[in-house]
Amino acid sequence: MQAWRVHTPGEPREAMRLEEVPQPVPGEGEVRLRVLAANVNFPDALLARGQYQITPPLPFTPGVEVCGETEDGRRVIANPSLPHGGFAEYVTAPARALLPAPDTLDDAEAAALHIGYQTGWFGLHRRARLRAGETLLVHAAAGGVGSAAVQLGKAAGATVIGVVGGKDKARTAEALGCDLVIDRTAEEIAPQVKEFTGGRGADVVYDPVGGDAYNASTKCVAFEGRIVVVGFASGTVPTPALNHALVKNYSVLGLHWGLYAAKDPAAVLACHTELTRLAAEGAVRPLVSERLPLAAAADAVQRLADGTTTGRLVVVPDLDGAAR
Repeated sequence: MQAWRVHTPGEPREAMRLEEVPQPVPGEGEVRLRVLAANVNFPDALLARGQYQITPPLPFTPGVEVCGETEDGRRVIANPSLPHGGFAEYVTAPARALLPAPDTLDDAEAAALHIGYQTGWFGLHRRARLRAGETLLVHAAAGGVGSAAVQLGKAAGATVIGVVGGKDKARTAEALGCDLVIDRTAEEIAPQVKEFTGGRGADVVYDPVGGDAYNASTKCVAFEGRIVVVGFASGTVPTPALNHALVKNYSVLGLHWGLYAAKDPAAVLACHTELTRLAAEGAVRPLVSERLPLAAAADAVQRLADGTTTGRLVVVPDLDGAAR
């Protein structure tokens, strides 16, 4: 089979090589899946660079999220077992963690429903306790992670402010249903949020960016507001000023979604059931901007790492079978 592999860490476009390799052999408690679609995630770029918290043995195949087909013909969503990641024709994955792919989504959409939407749901509901009528600010609102949070916020009855970088991404955020879109390249975030909320600020901030985005969040978070720290796509890990959190009376909440799979797997399944319901109702639908052949996987990971994408890039080994 064909698979992209990293032999030496580096920038994805240089580090990833498309090779002919044997199909992976399932270990104890694993199954082999034919990859129908593999979603491109920021951790894939970190894996290629050798910067992720998990360091699989070299060589390895990136790709942390797939929609695949079991040997008995079931369509499922899975997190592949590294080092046999999703940018390949076949993967292995833990049998107990397989989730049914929603019938209302095609393969590419189903592949993109899992990590970003689970992260958004746990961040907004389990950590921040978002309530209907509150104001939610989402950084990188036109990206894969941000667009999921926008949709989930709207589904929860929140007023959603989307922060983006550039006019094209602003149009995407508007189409997603953001009540206010702020282009951070053209205007300051905090004054716009304060004006829109009548001086109150955002009740919940969803931040997968870090750096300047986090600093802006502290300037416009509301009394008893909650900042959910999801990741650091900017490459800069902020250092919270706890005296500022004390004076303004807001909370800074961390979210590492992967821990739920180990510590509370029942919650992951319950979340998937809720996401499937929302997808069936049309309240959420992954924003798949491009479906790409397997040969384009390294370029797709690099583009995501460079911050030039909107929505989700999804690799489909057999493009003819992408729409089911």
